[in-house]
Amino acid sequence: MFKLTKTLTAAAVVLALAGCADAPAPDNDSTRVTAPAAATENVLLQPFTGPYGGVPAFEDMRLSDLAPAMETAMAEHLAEIDAIANNPDAPTFANTIVAMEKAGDTIGRVFTYYGIWRSNVSSAEFREIQRELSPKLSAYRSEISQNTKLFERIKAVYESPELATLAGEEQRITWLIYNNFARNGATLEGEAKARYAEINKELAGLYTQFSNNVLADEENYVTYITAEQLDGLPESFVKASAAAAAERGKEGMYAITNTRSSMDPFLTYSTQRDLREKVWRTYYDRGDNGDEFDNNDIIKQILTLRHQRIKLLGYDNYAQWRLEDRMAKNPDNAMALMMKVWPAALARVEEEVADMQAIADKEGANITIAPWDYRFYAEKVRIAKYDLDSNEVKQYLQLDKLREAMFYVAGRLFNFDFKPVPAGSVPVFHPDVKVWEVSDKDSGELIGLWYLDPFARKGKRSGAWATTYRSHTTFDGDKTVLSSNNSNFVKGPEGEPTLISWDDAETYFHEFGHALHFLSAQVKYPTSHSGVRDYTEFQSQLLERWLTTDEVVNQFLVHYQTGEPIPASLIAKINKASTFNEGFKTTEYMASAIMDLLYHTTDPATIDPDSFEREQLKALGMPEEIVMRHRTPHFGHVFSGEGYSAGYYGYMWAEVLTADAAEAFEEAPGGFYDKDVSKKLVDYLFSVRNAMDPAEAYRLFRGRDANVEALMRARGFPVTSEKQ
Repeated sequence: MFKLTKTLTAAAVVLALAGCADAPAPDNDSTRVTAPAAATENVLLQPFTGPYGGVPAFEDMRLSDLAPAMETAMAEHLAEIDAIANNPDAPTFANTIVAMEKAGDTIGRVFTYYGIWRSNVSSAEFREIQRELSPKLSAYRSEISQNTKLFERIKAVYESPELATLAGEEQRITWLIYNNFARNGATLEGEAKARYAEINKELAGLYTQFSNNVLADEENYVTYITAEQLDGLPESFVKASAAAAAERGKEGMYAITNTRSSMDPFLTYSTQRDLREKVWRTYYDRGDNGDEFDNNDIIKQILTLRHQRIKLLGYDNYAQWRLEDRMAKNPDNAMALMMKVWPAALARVEEEVADMQAIADKEGANITIAPWDYRFYAEKVRIAKYDLDSNEVKQYLQLDKLREAMFYVAGRLFNFDFKPVPAGSVPVFHPDVKVWEVSDKDSGELIGLWYLDPFARKGKRSGAWATTYRSHTTFDGDKTVLSSNNSNFVKGPEGEPTLISWDDAETYFHEFGHALHFLSAQVKYPTSHSGVRDYTEFQSQLLERWLTTDEVVNQFLVHYQTGEPIPASLIAKINKASTFNEGFKTTEYMASAIMDLLYHTTDPATIDPDSFEREQLKALGMPEEIVMRHRTPHFGHVFSGEGYSAGYYGYMWAEVLTADAAEAFEEAPGGFYDKDVSKKLVDYLFSVRNAMDPAEAYRLFRGRDANVEALMRARGFPVTSEKQ
């Protein structure tokens, strides 16, 4: 999952936040933010200091400073915005757009710390502060995005003759800023404007409550088992589970934590069917337990408020509004892509289930394959069909070695060099976090830092994500990049390497792709870092393809005990089985993507969240043996904010680009390390960020639009047309 926390200038605040979870209040809102007493000693307000162009003071951050820092920073930023809006000079690109880009440095830094508490080191105390800040943040964002004088100046620049004289990036950010204001209530007046702001304030609180409920279920529901219940589990997983239990005060037991990285291998290997069902239900029932952390009513409120808000803007449904400025353009196009792939995925699932049921019958299991059986029997099919044991592969997938592999790929494609920063020389927020210096291999020029927080722990949200603490810009002096990758791997026992699954290895490369997208940026303005959601997953998905290149396989996939490279015969099995279980993977993802679109193209008055999911999936022919990858009550992509709302299809849209771009490398003389194709990759697909229309950027790379048949080929599904 991609999560960008950029340095928040005024324009970036509106682009990244006001149109999302929280937005605008009218100019005379009684909740207007005012600065608290001076907090000059508050470290969260201070400019980053130290080496590398300054770094966050993570070791000195105190939770008690957060609320005062945020209120001070909001007030400071609003004062900067007022100065721009009330400038007596005629609006120009320099005194309006550039001035907005310069504003908001302080709150950008505060949001960096806020993001760490929210995602990496959450606590009950933080969640209470978050709840209290939520309406204040909404009011603050409202004052920006519904500032009438400010919008009039932005509109004047956008409609002025000056626009045609500007450079391409300058024209684009002017459009991005104008379009975002116009789409987020700036054109509304009177009661409609006030109601728009009030809706955003209500949504802000609901998003916070939704995500905190999911985190509570992830923390509260841990399955502890005993030595007698370990049958089938790999030794590495047993050791890691013992360590996880010991950390939670359960010495001598084994903890199956409520995260995908713990749930998935347990369901794959445990021979205890009753325990598999318990772990499965615990994971997939997050947010849906009928208790104080149940999210169903919150979902109904969110859908209703979103619908009310877009009606104020004149749209028929939320998805129509959301996709207007995406590559898909409208929900019909997004759904059309889903429906092109969906039947092939269902057909493949039917084949997979038949193979699994045959093995279960042969073994005399006397069962019908259920969702908690899918991974377990899929692994048996993998071994039977391809003589491929996932646990055998795992012995060659050491977390540290995979990190070295990612550095190697970055060196070959991007000319980056990664050197570890000595412990203690750069502040970190947890002992698990390590930092690397990133520079150009030839010139030695510093590019920035890369932070890695790889392991699961209490207070850290589930999943994997990438973020930045500072993005590259040049308009106000060169800024070095501070990028970060965050995962939830189950840490190996003390003194032993952490071994991960093949799927986790792909995710590791995926998230590093986001980091490379940050690190390779060559843009001038902060707003150029705002993403197009059905495009921003493309670059990271593409990087997954380098995991299977010979150069990576032969150098970095080595046995954790013997140091021997992974045998060619095992790689051959992996390649042969590359589309194995594709029905499961595609269907569980697409079910979530389709449901996201259905939720946001249906009148919420007719939706009962507790039954809508079941009813719609049944109508779609969803196999009973599979559930959505993210069931509705814990679908954080969609209901803990608006980053992926009505846009979860974007992973599939990006996968079309990914498959097509991968074929460009496959067709090149130098394969995946071809210098000419690599240069175009960096120049057109990574370095430009959103300073260029994504469709235009892709055409510059490929010479044409992406071919959807490439996706079907990549997934091993039937292709109905000839390759273009």
